[in-house]
Amino acid sequence: MPAGYFTCFIVRKNRLEQYDMKRILYCFLFISFSVNGQQNRFDSLFAGEKDSIATGFSGVILIAENGKANYHKAIGYREVENQIPLQTSDIFELASVSKQFTAMIIMMLKEKGFLNYDDSVSKYLEIPYKGTTIRHLLTHTSGLPDYQDIMDKNWDKTKVAGNPECIEYLNKYAPPKRFEPGEKYEYSNTGYLLLASIAEKAGNKDFIELCRKWIFRKLKMKSTDIRTLEEKKATSNFAIGHIYVQEREKYVRADSFPSSNYTIWLGNRKGPGRISSTASDLLKWDKALYSNKLIKQSTLQDAFTPMKLNDGSFSNYGFGWSLRTDSVLGKVVSHNGDNPGYKTQIIRFIEKRKTIILLNNNAHANFTGILRQLELIIKE
Repeated sequence: MPAGYFTCFIVRKNRLEQYDMKRILYCFLFISFSVNGQQNRFDSLFAGEKDSIATGFSGVILIAENGKANYHKAIGYREVENQIPLQTSDIFELASVSKQFTAMIIMMLKEKGFLNYDDSVSKYLEIPYKGTTIRHLLTHTSGLPDYQDIMDKNWDKTKVAGNPECIEYLNKYAPPKRFEPGEKYEYSNTGYLLLASIAEKAGNKDFIELCRKWIFRKLKMKSTDIRTLEEKKATSNFAIGHIYVQEREKYVRADSFPSSNYTIWLGNRKGPGRISSTASDLLKWDKALYSNKLIKQSTLQDAFTPMKLNDGSFSNYGFGWSLRTDSVLGKVVSHNGDNPGYKTQIIRFIEKRKTIILLNNNAHANFTGILRQLELIIKE
């Protein structure tokens, strides 16, 4: 044996196998250098240099592979005015990233036999639109009008509305459908609000309790919940959403503008948003989706299957997930969230078991560009 080589004998499958330790050490070092190289690239991206697209970013970044965080960092401030630094354990408003949890509750109800995807919405709720199914709601192909627009024009913003009030106003004002169900894809918060109310009817339990019992507690997502405005204020490690006000040349709390902040006067709605969580809890969620812990993998595949439209073409959305294929990383499922002061994203590269979680609490103008750079780095 040439000098410099070591031999390792391992008993495997009742057979003694000989391994070249120099080559094993080389592979180990290569992987270590690769991981460290990526970490250095991530650090450089968020270093705060003037020419970086991430300059001024405030939030938490988590990059994972095979269920383990390779990079997890907090940058910026939980609360700008008092210069309170963010921690990786801070809780963020997820906004529309919440939709994948709403879809999961519907899939769990379906697997338990409480509903079917092709059930008519009118089987569970009184709405002035016929021919719409649960599947249409899940895939944003319902053609329903925007409940938020109706509430913005007609709701008394000194009061806080929830699903019953939104459905009441949907019936009261009944604007026409935007298109026939299944005709095309058009993102719809109305659909996911109705899904939460359908879940309550079919499951005979409050939607928040369904999420807590069936998902959050089951996965030990201890920092994840659907919180009231009061509960958020009482949570010491809740990352405050900020927006940049050009006239003042500074960031201010997004909740400083209540009349234009729908998260305040629609603060009791359920389904389209309102889940708040940490990056670490979202990694628990990510890991669970590779298992049968919540639903069977065969059931989960419906969430990652594009919707077939009436003309035979397909959309790029499943049940609570945007869908695409990357030439290097394979099948990609993702979702973004956008609330006043917040931008959030989870991207799952299913075949490679890699995940990007990005939670931002100052509505960064280059959020999409930052995600693009993160994705390029993990491809290397």
